[in-house]
Order: sequence, then C-alpha cells, then structure tokens
Amino acid sequence: MFDPRVAAASLSGESDAEWAHAAEAHVGAAFLGGIALDDPTRAAARELVARDREEFLPDDPVAFVDRQLGALDDAPLRPGFNVRAASPEPVGAVAAVCRRHGAMLEVNAHCRQDEMCAAGAGEALLRDPDRLCGQVRAAADAGATVSVKVRTEVADVDLPELAGRVAAAGADAVHVDAMDSEAVVADVVAAVPDDCFVVANNGVRDAATVREYLDYGADAVSVGRPSDDPAVLERVRRATAEWFQGEERTEARP
Repeated sequence: MFDPRVAAASLSGESDAEWAHAAEAHVGAAFLGGIALDDPTRAAARELVARDREEFLPDDPVAFVDRQLGALDDAPLRPGFNVRAASPEPVGAVAAVCRRHGAMLEVNAHCRQDEMCAAGAGEALLRDPDRLCGQVRAAADAGATVSVKVRTEVADVDLPELAGRVAAAGADAVHVDAMDSEAVVADVVAAVPDDCFVVANNGVRDAATVREYLDYGADAVSVGRPSDDPAVLERVRRATAEWFQGEERTEARP
C-alpha cells in the first residue's frame, strides 16, 4: 500500500500538505486532516475551536481536500485524508476526490472529543457498526482506497470483530491506535483478511516500539504527535526497513 511502511498520522488542524511535504523524506504515506465534512461535524469542530483546539474549517471541505491533495500530486509519498462525518454521502463525495488523486480516504472512527462523538462521528461510530460500515461502503463505492482509523480500549466494543466487519464492507486498511493495549493489534490482524493492510499507531518512536507492533503482525506503523520531528521519523523509518529486511532473510532460508 505504501513504502517505506511508515505513515504520518493525522493531527487535527495541523496535518496539511505542507506538513506532509516536511515528512516526505521519511514516510511512505501521510494522512492529512481530520476534516469535518457535514453540518453536525462542522458544528462540533467549531465548538472544539471555541475551546482552543485546532481544526480545519474551510468554507468548502470538498474543495479544500482537492486543493490539499493536488499540492501533493508530485510528492514521493501516498497521501490520505482523514474525514469525520455523521452520514455516508459526504464521505462518498470526498472519496471520489481521493480516487482522482490516487489518495486514500480514511474514515475517522477514532476521535474521542465529546463534541464530535455527540455529532455521531469519531469514536461514536465504533459503537454503531452499521453506520460505520455505511461510510466505508460509500467510500469504496466511489472507487477510493479506504482506511478506517480506530482505537482500542473503548468499552463494549469488540475491536477485532469490528475490524472484520469494516474489511467485509470494503475497507482496504485498518489503522489501529493501540492506546496501552498493543497486543490487540495481533487480534485485529487475525480478524481481517490477508489483503487488509493493518497500520499500528501509538507511541511509535524508536526501534523497540516498531519491532513490537511489527512482531504482532502489523503491516506498517504510523507516527502521531512527533510527526513533525525528522529525527523520530528517520529513526522509525530505519527500524521498519531493518525489520522487513530481516523477515525477508528469514523467509529465504532453506
């Protein structure tokens, strides 16, 4: 899906094309956003801004995604766009834009801010699999490569079972914020088809954290908060490359 198998994970109000360009020497993918797409999530984003959180709030979210991805058309990485919505229709519209740019559409079932959850987006989708799968299907039907960003440690959510459902609905990747439950990554890997790409996130900083997630079966790792730190990105890139080179040597043994 991308190489090197390191992604820069979206940071609300910060992850734009300029941010992605700054990381491009070290990552194979960069997830821009998140971006609120419809009236409920845009209202929630305005509430978040009112309490001093950073959010992207362009007048036209679809045009904003198009401009941002266009600025990365020649970049040596695969872009993605993390989106928040309460309904599937705007997800499909942005997915069509992502498809034109060869970018991934990432459904946000991850944001735990109260305002966004009250709008029916972010983490709230983990507790409403039918609506989450509806957004995945809308993006897949538009022809985009679809990722779903999820998190562990949400009460009453069987994340591996949910991962299997979103993969069946058309997700090409599951992007797991492991929180303090890193071993759940292995359960997610076991629950999805072999061709569903699993990206592990949270605390990825060095060779030890890279090895832990890749040993659990993740196909790639992503860097969140220090994604603007070239030293961290390069350390993670190098560790990821070394791990996969070691796997190739092991598989080549008679």
